[in-house]
Amino acid sequence: MPDVRPALKGPGYFCEAPLGLTALSKGKIMPYWRLFYHIVWATKNREPIIDQEWEDSLYKVMATKAKSLEATVHIIGGIEDHVHVVVSVPPRIALTSFIGQLKGSSSHFVNHSLTLSHEFGWQAEYGVVTFGHKQLQWVIQYVRNQRAHHQKSEVVPLLEQFQ
Repeated sequence: MPDVRPALKGPGYFCEAPLGLTALSKGKIMPYWRLFYHIVWATKNREPIIDQEWEDSLYKVMATKAKSLEATVHIIGGIEDHVHVVVSVPPRIALTSFIGQLKGSSSHFVNHSLTLSHEFGWQAEYGVVTFGHKQLQWVIQYVRNQRAHHQKSEVVPLLEQFQ
């Protein structure tokens, strides 16, 4: 299946992997699946500590971890106090485990690879909603435009809820 998404480049998000990638296309036998998740979680105490200087590196660490779990990352983005992940996760992986591994690897990266004046962490809570392929482009654009949505107070409550 060709990738029909527009190229998404710029600060504050990371997008990779063509649509339709499954474990079968990687040479492994697995039933057909197409699952789309929007996941959101916040920094500990919702502190605005994600700095634009290193947020792309944070998103790349998260995307690398997701790929190692054979997930397809559609986009990762956010603002100073929370992140959004739009992803397709193979059904053999429990979603709570997937989210925990992304949160763990990303906080480890920040605490061990960056020099911050304080310890970095995520809140335990998260929000997740599923959606269909027809909504994928809309959800990607929503995450892509996080800063503008928050500056204009034009957020979608369902996609911002994490507790």
